[in-house]
Amino acid sequence: MAQNNTMTREARKASQNQTRSKTGRGGQPKRKRPLWRRIIRWALLLILAGILLGAGLFFYYAKDAPKLSTEELTKGGSSVVLASNNHQITRLGSENRSYVKSSEIPQQLKDAVVSIEDRRFYSEPLGIDPIRIVSSALHNITNPNSAPQGGSTLTQQLIKLSYFSTNKSDQTLRRKAQEAWLAMQAQQKYSKEQILEYYINKVFMSNGAYGMGTAATLYYGKSLSQLSLAQTALLAGIPNAPSSYDPYVHPDAAKARRDLVIQAMLDNKKITSAQAQTAINTPITTGLKSQSEVTASENNAVIADAYIQEVVKQVKKLGYDPYRDNLTIKTNLNWDAQQHLYDLVNGDTIAFPDNSLQTGVTITDPNNGNVIAMVGNRKVGQVQMALNHATQTDRSNGSTMKPLLDYAPAIEYLNWATNHTVDDSEYTYPGTNIQLKDWDLQYQGEMTMRQALAVSRNIPAVRTLETVGLSKASSFVSNLGIKIASDAGLSVGIGDNISTLQVAAAYNAFANGGTYYQPQYVASITTADKVVHHYDDNEGQTAMKSSTAYMITDMLKDVITSGSGTATQISGLYQAGKTGTTGYTDEELAKNPALNNTVKDSWFAGYTKHYSIAVWTGYDKSAQQGVADQTIAQLIYRNMMSYLSTNVTNSDWTKPSTVVRIGNVLYVKGHQPATTTDNKPSSSSSSSSSESSSTSVESSSSESSSTSVESSSSESSSTSVESSSSESSSTSVESSSSESSSTSVESSSSESSSTSVESSSSSSESSHSEGSDNNNETGNKEGV
Repeated sequence: MAQNNTMTREARKASQNQTRSKTGRGGQPKRKRPLWRRIIRWALLLILAGILLGAGLFFYYAKDAPKLSTEELTKGGSSVVLASNNHQITRLGSENRSYVKSSEIPQQLKDAVVSIEDRRFYSEPLGIDPIRIVSSALHNITNPNSAPQGGSTLTQQLIKLSYFSTNKSDQTLRRKAQEAWLAMQAQQKYSKEQILEYYINKVFMSNGAYGMGTAATLYYGKSLSQLSLAQTALLAGIPNAPSSYDPYVHPDAAKARRDLVIQAMLDNKKITSAQAQTAINTPITTGLKSQSEVTASENNAVIADAYIQEVVKQVKKLGYDPYRDNLTIKTNLNWDAQQHLYDLVNGDTIAFPDNSLQTGVTITDPNNGNVIAMVGNRKVGQVQMALNHATQTDRSNGSTMKPLLDYAPAIEYLNWATNHTVDDSEYTYPGTNIQLKDWDLQYQGEMTMRQALAVSRNIPAVRTLETVGLSKASSFVSNLGIKIASDAGLSVGIGDNISTLQVAAAYNAFANGGTYYQPQYVASITTADKVVHHYDDNEGQTAMKSSTAYMITDMLKDVITSGSGTATQISGLYQAGKTGTTGYTDEELAKNPALNNTVKDSWFAGYTKHYSIAVWTGYDKSAQQGVADQTIAQLIYRNMMSYLSTNVTNSDWTKPSTVVRIGNVLYVKGHQPATTTDNKPSSSSSSSSSESSSTSVESSSSESSSTSVESSSSESSSTSVESSSSESSSTSVESSSSESSSTSVESSSSESSSTSVESSSSSSESSHSEGSDNNNETGNKEGV
């Protein structure tokens, strides 16, 4: 019975629960919710889930975004390099960009950029524009055949240009998330004016230009503030598709884009209808530079390539990065001279034997050390940063070393007179069995220092260096920017591995009376913040006595008038110089007999009071081919010196009071013969005195030298010995000159008609006489 009652109660509860499920509270029937409400509910849930998922994914991607920095937003600029006359040579940097500050950007350009790129730029609080993103997306969906619209703000575009690739294949969700994240950070960190400044300087403007300031100069030769409305609108429109809107390649498309910018400015109420119509009616070519002018910068960079390389080195030494610091670098380059020099070595004015013969040329100003022109090669096409032969130091300078290391120290330290007797006789390097000989395998006996230098005899030069002492001579040239290796032997007296830059700079001291100036390329640097730093106060240092400089110059005049450098003669010009060559060893000749009658290196270094020029010629593969025509270096010098000297004064060097001239002989004051006085004009030309001097004059001046004077400069010499030495020197030189004249290439161009000992000995010098400046009996370079 109890069991039945229990089952009845359970049945009743089940029945009641079933009834409640069909009714609501209060016993009323329960109504089902509408379907649309359930759809909205699920849609909202899905949207919320999507937002949460998107936010999570956004922050997941954003956490790996690059760090925002001002350096990244502004970097990529370039430095402009100017010649001394402010002619633009080139730009340095991965991007051709001249940075302009916001204060230098005219409002007209800002209005144009904002109107065409991002009308709500100033009112966007986040750096991104959700409204624009949605509207652009809808436009692209509903107009699949039209040009797609972008939803990026100016801030986003700046971020994209600064951090990311602009390739469509790289426009991934990850990258867009990071772009938006950085844009929002930029919005918080920078003002609108700063962001606009960064953008205007960052955009690519076609034809290798970055930034609208750069483009203004490139296309119109003007600053941004000087542009017309039509020109400004063109620049504002190019960044959207730089290649498509190139005004040279696609002028019609460029005009259409420009007009669109103008219309956008009108719609944005930044210009009037009249202004818009006038600008639209302006031809796209108005004010536009020719395309050849636009590409000229690249050609300039090739013309001045060697010089630019040295500018970069100097700017870096001054603590700047020329590729990133947006500098304006004014140089000491004489652009007209540079172009003339480039055309000279690459043209047909000089008969180069082939396109493989290379050259290196440095031209300096003796009065301040400024390097005014330089070429480092020839016939290399449009190659930039090519091997610079003007500064290379792996080729010997041959006999251009003799005035520097041998004879100048002899005058400086030993007070030698220009007629000091030197000996061209058999010579073996001390402590060795290595004999030194000249190209002709001949000895000319005793001669004056002036004669030995004019005809470039090797043995007298090395004997002179030995007398002075290599250590003392090395110290002397160290004051001229030349470092002699501590383990060098006496062979450096007839050539060492130094550059045309070093030779030209060292000869500056001869030209200016004894002062050495460090070679200088940069005149001033203007930084991005418009601060100008000047570097034109190059202070020189005294490298030698004025007497030494003058006496060397006086002797080097003979090299040109009657010695080994007659091919450099320029009518009426006061100049001095020295030839130099290096020959091949016997071993090298044995390996390649075709090298016979050629030299490895051919030089000429010369100067006036205004310019110092050093020229090297040779082949890069010298083991395969040598220089046959040794006058080419001289012809380069003569052409350039003639060109440069046209518009400057031409005057002889003034003899300092510390030098005494007696006839054709110069003495350091206090070391002249005691019984004579200085009776010659202080600025008399050595060339004229050399031409008029005779054997008797040279002999008599030698004979009049006192024993005490000679003893200070030559061991155990006496008046009688000096006299006989002079006479034997005359006979020996004349004889040697006569014997060698038939085979001497140089003798045909030398002044063989002169009756003076110096002139006749000069005539014996051939273009080949320099060919073995560093050869000994076996043809090996001395290592003693």
